[in-house]
Amino acid sequence: MKYLWWVSQVAMALMSAFFFVFGIDLLIGSYSLKDPFSFIMTFFSASFIILFSLTLFIVFLIKMVRVFRQLRSTAKNEDSI
Repeated sequence: MKYLWWVSQVAMALMSAFFFVFGIDLLIGSYSLKDPFSFIMTFFSASFIILFSLTLFIVFLIKMVRVFRQLRSTAKNEDSI
């Protein structure tokens, strides 16, 4: 059960990294649009995708680091007893 949590966290972090790259690609592609309305809508939607995906990636990374530190300190305490 504990390994399933790690797999899900890594999968979600990879998915958010994929959407980060997708958002950057969409942002770059928005500059080739000729219609100003389409440019503005694509630019802001790409920025929104980048913002959310980067935030989620950082959250998943922080959660994994906290759990890893807690597991490591628990293992040290059990070894010293």
